[in-house]
Amino acid sequence: MLFNSYVFIFAYFPVVFVIFYLLGKRSHRLAASWLGLASLFFYGWWDVRYVPLLVASILVNYAFGIVLSGNCSQSNRKSILITAIASNLGLLAIMKYTNFFITTANNVLLPLNLWSIPILDIVLPLGISFFTFTQIAFLVDTYRGHVNERNFVHYLLFVSYFPHLIAGPVIHHKQMMPQFSQDSTYSVSYNNIALGVTFFSIGLFKKVLLADGIAIYANGLFNAVAGGGNPTFFEAWAAAIAYALQLYFDFSGYCDMAIGISLFLNIKLPVNFDSPYKSSDIIEFWRRWHMTLSAFLRDYLYIPLGGNRHGKLMRYRNIMITMLLGGLWHGAGWTFVLWGGLHGAYLVINNEWKKITGGGLNTFLSEHIAKLVGCAVTFTAVVVAWVPFRSESISTSMKFYSGMLGLNGISFPVSWGPPLQGSAPFKFLTFSGLLPLLGSNSYEPCLWLLVGLVIVFCLPNAQQIAGSLSFDDSSESSLPLERSLIWKRAGMAFLTGGLLYISFISLGRPSPFLYFQF
Repeated sequence: MLFNSYVFIFAYFPVVFVIFYLLGKRSHRLAASWLGLASLFFYGWWDVRYVPLLVASILVNYAFGIVLSGNCSQSNRKSILITAIASNLGLLAIMKYTNFFITTANNVLLPLNLWSIPILDIVLPLGISFFTFTQIAFLVDTYRGHVNERNFVHYLLFVSYFPHLIAGPVIHHKQMMPQFSQDSTYSVSYNNIALGVTFFSIGLFKKVLLADGIAIYANGLFNAVAGGGNPTFFEAWAAAIAYALQLYFDFSGYCDMAIGISLFLNIKLPVNFDSPYKSSDIIEFWRRWHMTLSAFLRDYLYIPLGGNRHGKLMRYRNIMITMLLGGLWHGAGWTFVLWGGLHGAYLVINNEWKKITGGGLNTFLSEHIAKLVGCAVTFTAVVVAWVPFRSESISTSMKFYSGMLGLNGISFPVSWGPPLQGSAPFKFLTFSGLLPLLGSNSYEPCLWLLVGLVIVFCLPNAQQIAGSLSFDDSSESSLPLERSLIWKRAGMAFLTGGLLYISFISLGRPSPFLYFQF
């Protein structure tokens, strides 16, 4: 079930919303139990076969949490924690990486005329990476004494809560569960509903209009190259930028919708996306892209590896290990390892550059110019790294990199040919259109890219828009509807309604969010 589908918007969520508050008037425990069961139903809508796997994971980790919060000795607690983490990572490895390891082994064995290992019929359960990391964080926090959860209903809801179950954010127990202990959670808040509508409408517009609109060109170019095409200079860069924008709007749209849906239920999820393409360096980028995953990798991998405590070389080693494993977390393939390695190298270079210069570009340029140059360099580096992230193979990535360097030629619009062909400086150029692999009007995808870039770099994000809103929260009115869902800035209410209307009539055939595959 997709957030951007009619069945979710007009059937599933209204039922969940109404029953949650009706039960909340009678019993908070019943309302929380209903939300947990509704979340399991949401997960089972995708593939009911994996509901038992999710439930088993929840039961086992809840039991581990109970033991860890008990009175056993420190040495026993550490052994239990290691066993619990190994169990979670073992399940993740079996479901997500078995065929990757088999394929890698076969690539080594076949050239030596040795045996080959058959590929197993394993379908990756949706959200397994997210609910695994969420529960590992819970176990570590319990071991450290930060959490002591003995209410099974609350734990079930903590893991399975449907707005974050499939594609994050990776949440901590202390971020969400105390909210379910508050009486105010179970009473309708019209201001939270208004805020939720705002976030949801922005996210839905990003997904349905922007991400899915740009995806036509990103998918067309990447598929053409995977099928044997060689991208020219403009095609390679257009494909990489198109995918960068598609992923940006797709993932940020999901995050906005998840926050909006939760606000309907009086639950505040952590912000997971904060205009990362506006970052002036790669360090800032990782503080603003998939923020909860970045925090998880920092707190539960980078720091335990030693962080920056043992000198520069060990610090850079830890950065590379963290980013390589972060890449592998996103997908079982060498393309994801390459993507993680590129970002690890970026972070090492960025840290060393700051250390050498004592402040980066600000040492040489004015603050405003340094910000613009840093943003341009960072965005270019990120776009280059997205190529293997999207490519089906390393060889496809290399084709794109050849194109981005101009090694596959440079093509211009056909109409430019007559005045330029034959001139000595232009003999190395071709005139088959800017994007000949698409076989369509080159100007339309370029317009999409231009609009996407303007939105990304020039407009505020959902948090900034919501922060600028003020709602009519007058307590003097005796009628709730008189003070509900009324923006003091009426223009924003019309904008929200307009975005919803445009998105609803454009839903058509809903497409899954890109992060569902990770």
